[in-house]
Amino acid sequence: MRLIAGIFSLGALIVIAAIGGVGLVVWMYDRDLPSHDSLAAYAPATLSRVYSGEGELIAEFARERRIFTPIDEIPDLVKQAFISAEDKNFYSHPGVDVTGVARAMVANLQALRSGGGRLQGASTITQQVMKNFLLSSDYSVERKIKEAILSIRIEQALSKDQILELYLNEIFLGQNAYGVAAAAQRYFGKTLEDLSLAEAAYLAALPKAPSDLHPVRQRDRAEGRRNYVLREMFENGRIDEAAMRAAQAEPLRTTLDEALSPQVARPSRPDHFTEEVRRRLTAQIGEEALFGGGLTVRATIDPRLQEAAAEALRARLLDWESSAPWRGPVARVEALDPARFAEALREVEAARDIPGWRLAVALDVGARAARLGFEDGAEGELALAGAGRFGRAAGALDRILAPGDVVHVALEGGVWALRQSPELQGAFVAMEVATGRVLALQGGFSYENSVFNRATQALRQPGSAFKPFVYAAALDMGYPPNTTVLDAPVVVDSGGETWKPKNSSGRFYGPAPMRLGLELSRNLMTVRLAQAVGMETVADYARDFGVYRHMPPLLSYALGAGETTLYDLTAAYAMFANGGRRVTPTLVDRVQDRRGVTIYRHDARACPGCDDPSRPPAPRAEAEQVVDPVTARQIVSMLEGVTSRGTAAAPFAGVAFPVAGKTGTTNDAKDVWFVAVTPKIAAGCFIGMDEPTPLGRGAFGGTLCAPVVAQFLRAAHADGRDPGAFDRPDMAFVQQIDRFSGRPVDAGGIAEIFRVGQSPWDMPMIAGDGGLAIAATDLFPLATEENFEGAPPGALAETPAPGAGPQRRLPAISGDLGAPGGLY
Repeated sequence: MRLIAGIFSLGALIVIAAIGGVGLVVWMYDRDLPSHDSLAAYAPATLSRVYSGEGELIAEFARERRIFTPIDEIPDLVKQAFISAEDKNFYSHPGVDVTGVARAMVANLQALRSGGGRLQGASTITQQVMKNFLLSSDYSVERKIKEAILSIRIEQALSKDQILELYLNEIFLGQNAYGVAAAAQRYFGKTLEDLSLAEAAYLAALPKAPSDLHPVRQRDRAEGRRNYVLREMFENGRIDEAAMRAAQAEPLRTTLDEALSPQVARPSRPDHFTEEVRRRLTAQIGEEALFGGGLTVRATIDPRLQEAAAEALRARLLDWESSAPWRGPVARVEALDPARFAEALREVEAARDIPGWRLAVALDVGARAARLGFEDGAEGELALAGAGRFGRAAGALDRILAPGDVVHVALEGGVWALRQSPELQGAFVAMEVATGRVLALQGGFSYENSVFNRATQALRQPGSAFKPFVYAAALDMGYPPNTTVLDAPVVVDSGGETWKPKNSSGRFYGPAPMRLGLELSRNLMTVRLAQAVGMETVADYARDFGVYRHMPPLLSYALGAGETTLYDLTAAYAMFANGGRRVTPTLVDRVQDRRGVTIYRHDARACPGCDDPSRPPAPRAEAEQVVDPVTARQIVSMLEGVTSRGTAAAPFAGVAFPVAGKTGTTNDAKDVWFVAVTPKIAAGCFIGMDEPTPLGRGAFGGTLCAPVVAQFLRAAHADGRDPGAFDRPDMAFVQQIDRFSGRPVDAGGIAEIFRVGQSPWDMPMIAGDGGLAIAATDLFPLATEENFEGAPPGALAETPAPGAGPQRRLPAISGDLGAPGGLY
């Protein structure tokens, strides 16, 4: 009995010691491992996708190509294939499969005794998920112990379906595909629900060694492993024998086979819009969230309008450079092997995002023709005539091309023609006037030529495109729109320096109504008006509209001497068109996390009754009122004159919808602008060299940019897309006036908008230079259509005529000059 008791006691001590030893090991390795809460919060990095307003995939941001799919959206066929291949006891073990470990140990001992065979592992799906929590992927005892502890712990923190969801979204399946959804797209060009049984089984075969199961280079091995998964599914009762045999008989075909093309959407090429989305979201939510958060981003872009914007801008840039000389090839392929030209050409870094243009390498070049090679291995011929003006100037092709030269060509009338990217650059923005949603954004001729976004990043002088804000300040102060402003020489003195602004024509036109000054972009009238209003006030308006963040009160800024972006200026014009309400432009409507929860929404307006399907949504306008609605409508009315009679009349001839806009051209025509609004859309264009350089004779906002905007707006409002009419505020009324004198007329004039309480017969005069603001119509002859270009006698008179009415003395034109800015 003593012996038996001793043996029992010894056994008990051994058991206790073993339990204590296991407890000690667990305690030693458990201290630095994640808690239940951190395990429960674990989420693998997942790619974020950007969609257009119409649901088209336009961009993806990721470090690892992983598309998160909730477990309830993963087909049972896919789940069972992976469980059968990797962990058939998944739903019954506590995180570590003791039976599987024992089975693997026996199999491995037999393999070692026989001197060969592949060693088996026994990692469960839970353990494979836990590998990501550990700092290394080696096979040390310490790591396996930690892996087991974590696996048991996560089984207490998460349900089996949650663990399986992590696994199926996390696992690496080769070809830079992480997770089953990304792999289904990469290998088969399908969504998960469209996978066949054989295709699901192949994906389930990949976790062990995706590099050893390439579907083309190792097809036999890949099909063998796929068939093993199918057999396991049959033995586990997941499919019947007929389904197994039919799937095993299928040949393995994937998108890696050249003959099979993807059936699912691929993101379009990166462009200035998607890159700007990346920049702004990174600043707003952080790089980690964007590149790993599995976000769904609904962008504002309208693909139809984006295409129209890019086409209009590119066409104008190419047209302006139609006489530029040949600047040489875009690249060269040295030591060109004629047998491998396609491969060499594909490695060349050059723009491939210009519609209709193809990249080609010159294989042989003669005086009259050149043999070209393309990236797909095809060949073609470029004749001397196809070189156009470049060939005519040189007289022979071999004077401008040599073998190995990489060029752009395009089919023109069935033959290849030489193309050259312009040095001249530009930008375009279009947005909704009510919401600021950016519908189109083009930051240059070609994103792949230059990623610099000239719409949002280029700070340039807007020139006369700034003038409407000077006029808005005056109208808001109570000046009626038929206020007469003297167009005569101005000399601004500041500390001994003088500035003599001039009109673009170099002429002086005498007194004329404010409208005429804006329609015809009169600089001297604008300077006098800015002096009357006060540059501090003008600076306030520039800041309120978001044109400049910090504008000094310098007179030259009234003519656009400061620097702004096309993006900000276009948003400012949108505020005129929407009745003076603040617009915050945006490229993103909504951002949702991987679970579909909205974490950002641009439109925060209240919308009572929007859940009622029986009536259309009617969100309340809650934006800040930046300028009086009447003032906003008066500016729009004046700018309508720019497109119908003024500096942008020619490009808009015959338009069937209301449009208002303003040109801008800086000193020496280094920068040219045009921004326009319709009742629905604000659109802006900028054109100039990256290094400010005079553009030459004939370069104005009205000749370069206005045609771009006109072409775009015609496309935007085509096919019955009527933008409607500009609203007229309640506190406004219309009176016909003579365009050149500002006097009210009964008929034959133009419709001018006045504020209720103002008299159209009360016509103040702004003369400047110590002159007066005079409510008078008979001080001296006003301009007429026949004679509005000469300054009338007595234009600088300082005393009103008898009975002229109330008067207000204005300060003389003097003060700080500022940097000479945009003048035209």
